[in-house]
Amino acid sequence: MARTLTVSAERAGAYPTIRDALEIASDGTVISIEPGTYTESLRLSGRRVSLVAAKEPGSVTIDAGDAYAPAVACEGGEVTLSGLVLKGADYPAVNAAGTRLTIEKCEASARYAAAITVTDGATLAATDVKVTGGQYGIIVEDAGGLIDKCEVRDTADDGVIVRLGANPTIRNSTIAGCGFRGIYVYQAGRPTIERCDISGTGDAGISVAHQSAPTIVDSWVHDTQGSGITFGRGCGGSVEGTRVEGTATPSIFVEEGAHPTIREADDGGLAPKVGAGAVEGGNRQDTAKMEKLLAELDTMIGLAGVKAEVRALIDEIQVNEWRRTAGLAVGAASNHLVFTGAPGTGKTTVARLYGQLLKALGVLPGGDFKEVSRRDLVGQYIGHTAEKTTSVFEQALGGVLFIDEAYTLSRSAGTSADFGQEAIDTLVKLMEDHRDQVAVIVAGYTADMANFLDANAGLASRFAKTLEFENYSPDELVLIVQRIARNDDYLLAPGLDEALVEWFAQIERDQNFGNAREARKLLEGMRKAQSGRLRALGRMPSRDDLRTLVLDDLLAATR
Repeated sequence: MARTLTVSAERAGAYPTIRDALEIASDGTVISIEPGTYTESLRLSGRRVSLVAAKEPGSVTIDAGDAYAPAVACEGGEVTLSGLVLKGADYPAVNAAGTRLTIEKCEASARYAAAITVTDGATLAATDVKVTGGQYGIIVEDAGGLIDKCEVRDTADDGVIVRLGANPTIRNSTIAGCGFRGIYVYQAGRPTIERCDISGTGDAGISVAHQSAPTIVDSWVHDTQGSGITFGRGCGGSVEGTRVEGTATPSIFVEEGAHPTIREADDGGLAPKVGAGAVEGGNRQDTAKMEKLLAELDTMIGLAGVKAEVRALIDEIQVNEWRRTAGLAVGAASNHLVFTGAPGTGKTTVARLYGQLLKALGVLPGGDFKEVSRRDLVGQYIGHTAEKTTSVFEQALGGVLFIDEAYTLSRSAGTSADFGQEAIDTLVKLMEDHRDQVAVIVAGYTADMANFLDANAGLASRFAKTLEFENYSPDELVLIVQRIARNDDYLLAPGLDEALVEWFAQIERDQNFGNAREARKLLEGMRKAQSGRLRALGRMPSRDDLRTLVLDDLLAATR
């Protein structure tokens, strides 16, 4: 579990400044910052830390307005900024070079610099970020990542700059009121601009120059002083399904020598619902990816019933998406599932595939997978559990939240101060409020999960279906051993398969039987036995000797 350090200028026992906490923070530390304004300039080099507002987003301000440096400067490492107001002046509010930067539910501004700059191979994941002023809004240079559901408003110059081969995806975002251009792409920039609302610019809405090739999809460019979209000489890319209106003429200007592909939106259609507030429409379905994932599911050993259930769920979701596209009524649906069964039956693997399938279907914006257990959700004092559970839930939005051994939340720890029930009650509300933004999968033993679902009157109704993962048969366990051995460059000697079937057939199978874990554990024992056998040969073993596991290895491993 991640270590947490608390920063507060007022609370006894807390670190008085963020810099103080950073000095002793180890990799993976979460620095929880109490509300207030912190006049600091932070430099993070090769660090893997999270700076998080302890209360509601916007309650913590890091103000570097009087410093000759960014509010947060990152070089390398992995940094998460959540719920913060970040202020710069002559330097960016946030500057990240070669960093994996996650910034969510933050506000950023500067006076004479960009609010946010990412460079030198950095990867940006910006969600629900508001840029409220600066010379520029966001600069992405020789970097990539995702800018999703963000707003850039009232910059003195360009709203978003993409340059030096940068290839970010800018999605569901609003860029408005910029003094010059909304989005400026140059020096071989290759961004994807998808479902964005760009308006009120002093010049072009989107300007493309210097061998750049953006992909502009399903966006709305309107009410600009210059042309809506301009392509300079030597530039390519594409414009598809995008409305351009209320701009200078021509609405899309293509200079001689430019070669973009342009398929404009139907002039008779309505302006698309785009920008940071858009939730309708979702991602497009990626049928090729979906079929690949289903094929991967089919390659899993056993689980015939689970595979059929997952395919039925995917079929229903896909048809509902088709109905929605056709303008037909679609009933409210839940993507939450219950997985029951013994350990080692593939529940985690299927949960990961399910999340990626929902992404390919366009139901969820991301297929990210977050696995948690009781200790990640339950706090140690009144009010702490709701805060922890909400934080974990919000981190999983857009993907899958997988709660393993979920039944432990409904078990009393033997004291009056057990907060598992508080976690369940919090989850019930969050699952309903964010039904279309996340898939929650709870997993555990069959009988225990039935008790868990009874812990809250509304809990069972939140889940679409229960999938039962049965124990593997002896033959299936042998197939698992064969697959693991083959992947590790081992062979099973003739006759060993039959002996393995006999061994697995006689093992007691109570609820703690480990299934695939038993298969892997047995194979590890056989490899250790082989090592001792080969060492005793008194000669250098041949290549076949090194690869082959024999009956004696099984007997030694099970003795």
